[in-house]
Amino acid sequence: MVDASNNPGKRIRTGVVMDPISGITTYKDSTFAMLLEAQRRNHEIWYMEPADLSISDGVAFGHMSPLEVWDSREDWFSLNDSEHRELATLDILLMRKDPPFNMDYIYMTYVLDLAEKSGVKVVNRPQALRDANEKCFITRFPQCCVPALISRNSAEIKSFVAEHGLSVVKPLDGMGGESIFRVQPEDPNLNVILETITDKDCELVMVQKYIPEITQGDKRILLVNGEPVPYALARIPGAGDFRGNLAKGGTGKGVALTERDYWICEQVAPELIRRGIVFAGLDVIGDWLTEINVTSPTCIRELDEQFGLNIAGSLFDALER
Repeated sequence: MVDASNNPGKRIRTGVVMDPISGITTYKDSTFAMLLEAQRRNHEIWYMEPADLSISDGVAFGHMSPLEVWDSREDWFSLNDSEHRELATLDILLMRKDPPFNMDYIYMTYVLDLAEKSGVKVVNRPQALRDANEKCFITRFPQCCVPALISRNSAEIKSFVAEHGLSVVKPLDGMGGESIFRVQPEDPNLNVILETITDKDCELVMVQKYIPEITQGDKRILLVNGEPVPYALARIPGAGDFRGNLAKGGTGKGVALTERDYWICEQVAPELIRRGIVFAGLDVIGDWLTEINVTSPTCIRELDEQFGLNIAGSLFDALER
């Protein structure tokens, strides 16, 4: 953990790697909530985009810009001139680049490995980002999940759909509801859907038994250092769609966690802590875990607004403790 107690006059230096801050939607951006909280705590904030990271002679560097932020929808940030600095000059580094989780993302985690080795607290840990694929990771908790299959073989997927009926098939590296299909055995488009999503049996995908409770919302449960926030954001599909993703027109409604939700969190939390995943988002439909988000979980601002919370504050409490 970051500890400035031995030097109370020292400001904590917090870096962030994110997509361009000029393009965010501030009122629902969780990274922005973290930056506002860091600024409230008088941290030095250093801004980077993925292209700013590099390694030279075994040392991790970044072209960093000092950042100030304001809670506004129109004028929300100011960047000063960038400096080429070692990542080791930071105390905390928030890795908040959105998926797709591709090879370029993997390469970035190698840079972050060197930062972590030099003593920087990287959130979440680079090794965990590589190992905990947001779809595949749920297979470690089968007691929490509906029947599922990960395969690139269209014949296997069709057999799964024939056995379980209405199902959902999705890529392993996407986000925001992209390229998710609902399929059933008699669907005349099933073959072409599988040809497309598997790239003719060349790409692994996940297929899961359809959960009818999606009409009540796809709940995003946030965990900070293994502790669940007591409310989830139920993302309810828009008219004519089965996807609850806010990016696809879903609406967010705050709901209290159920006894089953807490049980799922109890199953998952020890593994998150063991891997150094300080901030995670569990997706739960009905009684079933469907994804574990570790790259850039969202929904902080919506839950803060609806329930008067400060989730980013809890995160930084854990990092500074």
